[in-house]
Amino acid sequence: MPKVAVLARIRAKEGKGDEVVAVFKRLLEQVEKEAGTLLYAINRSNDDPNVFWVSELYADDEAFAAHAGSEAMAEAGPAFGPVIAETELILGEPVLTAGPGG
Repeated sequence: MPKVAVLARIRAKEGKGDEVVAVFKRLLEQVEKEAGTLLYAINRSNDDPNVFWVSELYADDEAFAAHAGSEAMAEAGPAFGPVIAETELILGEPVLTAGPGG
């Protein structure tokens, strides 16, 4: 069963980048307890503090579904609403990896 990879590009509403970080911080506290979540990394652009890339890696479809349907995600949705201007989400599976979680 292949691993599930997610890459998201998020643009915060103008001046709301730090609030996006705060919501992710609360979410990551729960994500760390998810056995099937292998990687969940939040990255911020050096050029624009309102742009983020999120890299996620799950052990399998079941682990991804557990994360997507978690209470933490249900709570994060409404918290993100007022601070996010746009998102782009790419779902796939790893082809080549190196390092932990690969």
